[in-house]
Amino acid sequence: MDAIEQFSSASTDRILRYWTPLVIFHDKKPTQYNIVIEKDIAVLHAFADEASSGLTHNISIDPFAKPWLHWRWKIGRIVETSDKTHKSTEDSPARIILGFDGDKETLSFADQILFETAKVLTGHDFPYATLMYIWDKSAPVGTIMTSRRSSRIKMIVVANGENDIATWQSFARNITDDFEKAFGEKPNKLIGVGVLTDTDNLGERVESWYGDIHLQQQGNN
Repeated sequence: MDAIEQFSSASTDRILRYWTPLVIFHDKKPTQYNIVIEKDIAVLHAFADEASSGLTHNISIDPFAKPWLHWRWKIGRIVETSDKTHKSTEDSPARIILGFDGDKETLSFADQILFETAKVLTGHDFPYATLMYIWDKSAPVGTIMTSRRSSRIKMIVVANGENDIATWQSFARNITDDFEKAFGEKPNKLIGVGVLTDTDNLGERVESWYGDIHLQQQGNN
């Protein structure tokens, strides 16, 4: 699929055809996702209470043809005790997730074993590389972090602290530039887009809202 299904398109029946649950840990409570109407526009509402799961959308897009990712989100509160430097505290109220294709045989043996193990545990094939845009408690905007779970997952902070809580924020990011900065190589095909609101590690309760996510050639909306 070469386009992302928009949340606003669900304004009539509130059903999404192409967004499916992304369950990483089957022993944890899933985050609740529902289409809600806000100011006559359908948006995605996420509620996590000691929970972790996402929604994912399979696509097949050349990122150099449409390098600009646009989205908007709103959070109800930050995850107070979040700390991305430790695997046990790596929660976030809002994330946009991008999965990229690539030759996994070029990865280290440790990464290949990790991917195979993750597939057995979750039932999902993990992408060659994953880029996340996140809301962090305190890290400066623009900070690039490596997940403690895998070196093939990079996180870029696009919002932080308590500024703009309960306010819609709009973003435009050049995903090819961001990928090269994060991984030191050019990206291959974009094969998945996802959202993730999680509080499973720290046991907190947060809610977030996601507006439409789309890709285009230019950075202007």
